[in-house]
Amino acid sequence: MATRTVDRSTEAPRKAVPRRPPNRIGLLARLLSVGAIALLAGSRSTAAAAASSTGVAHFLVLGRAGADLSVVEQSVRDAGGTVVASWPQIGVVVATSSSADFAGSVRGRSGVEGAGASRNLVELGGPPPLVARTKARFVERVDGVVPAWAARAPSAMGDSLAVDQWNLAAIAADLAHEVSGGSPDVVVGILDSGIEASHPDLAVNIDAARSVGCLDGVADTSPAAWMPTADDHGTHVAGIVAAARNGIGVVGVAPNVKVASVKVVDDDGFIYPEAAICGFVWAAEHGIRVTNNSYFIDPWFFWCRSDPDQKAVSSAILRAVNYAARRGVVNVAALGNSNWDLAHGLVDRWSPDNGNAVVRDVGNDCLMLPSEIRGVVHVSATGADDEKSTYSNFGRRVTTVAAPGGDTRQIPTTPSANGGILSTITGGAWGWMHGTSMASPHAAGVVALVRSAHPDWSSARVVAALRRGAERLPCPLAPRDPTADGAWAATCEGGASGSGFYGAGLVDALRALQ
Repeated sequence: MATRTVDRSTEAPRKAVPRRPPNRIGLLARLLSVGAIALLAGSRSTAAAAASSTGVAHFLVLGRAGADLSVVEQSVRDAGGTVVASWPQIGVVVATSSSADFAGSVRGRSGVEGAGASRNLVELGGPPPLVARTKARFVERVDGVVPAWAARAPSAMGDSLAVDQWNLAAIAADLAHEVSGGSPDVVVGILDSGIEASHPDLAVNIDAARSVGCLDGVADTSPAAWMPTADDHGTHVAGIVAAARNGIGVVGVAPNVKVASVKVVDDDGFIYPEAAICGFVWAAEHGIRVTNNSYFIDPWFFWCRSDPDQKAVSSAILRAVNYAARRGVVNVAALGNSNWDLAHGLVDRWSPDNGNAVVRDVGNDCLMLPSEIRGVVHVSATGADDEKSTYSNFGRRVTTVAAPGGDTRQIPTTPSANGGILSTITGGAWGWMHGTSMASPHAAGVVALVRSAHPDWSSARVVAALRRGAERLPCPLAPRDPTADGAWAATCEGGASGSGFYGAGLVDALRALQ
């Protein structure tokens, strides 16, 4: 099988971090796009530069949830702003203004409960500074590509590349498929960088009617708005959930369910608050039963309530996620790729990541979003040996479950001997990636199988089945040090329960169905 290597990232060193208050959830996965790599090399963010030329910045303005927002919208206009989008369901208005003082000006006006800049005001005052956006929390790459023509040979296991999917056996998905491959009535929303709808392994399972682009907080259902334009990430995630069993390529965890592309990641790899909010509200109102979220919301690693801008924006995000949850959506998220123990503390040295970062202590008033929102399923990553992936974040009372994310140091006994996760990528091809972004859709796929088998179950009962079915993996007896030099050392708390690394355990599709 012909392959070529396409290395699109490097493993950034683990950061040494001091403690902060316990029981804090930490960093989520961050999309490492081609545009983001350019930033690492010192180039300017084209999206931010383009926005700066417009001379307007984005803001979120809060009103009363469930109420008419016409008074809030008028207050926005009276303060010199322009209404871009309005969600009365959650009491949130997206606005733009050319004034850096807009948030302060609109606060206290009629109907307004809070306001804040959602993008760190980088759109004002000319081009942003050259910054090296920190990637220590994200280790994902396409490190081997199977072209479309090479993935059509017959296989004794069915789909031609299934022999390289060690990850399916790791969570008993292959056995679960003998019971159920899921139902096409269940739709998983992939909040990401877009899905290639024409991919031969995905085309039959794309729900175009529920797909949407949300980049500016405005729902755009045109295919151009939700298709990928910069990278493979969303397409890869979608294949892990729902690649069809069709004799070619790979098989998804839930190969009969549908996926909707909900594009929230721009071409520079940023996921701004208004895009994520749009995505969650869209999912809630369009019959999407599960969402996968392999990102954290920019530009702050932690949104702190002591800051009035960050407080308002984080409240808006909380409202959107909770709105989706109340409408029966199970939200699944990746924990991030920095090998951080998220139950203990750190100092945020990397926010805002679209401008000059500042060093700040983050305490209990600061939230990583969306992963610190109660009720979200938080997923750590394992490799082919069912051990914590070198890069995976973890933490006792932080991790909900673990799932395969791949690890270059855990080599499977497959034809490729590639420790990554093989899935769909753009161009009608297939490739391997490593990361908690790959772990999260495994869990989302299992949730979709449970949803398919029990359509009347509540979200809480579905998540309980996911947790109860998980296979307990104990903590190693000694700190895990895969590189033997301390650079990626990690200590698991929880003893035989393994909860520090794995939460309730490694997801098991068959046991969750049973």
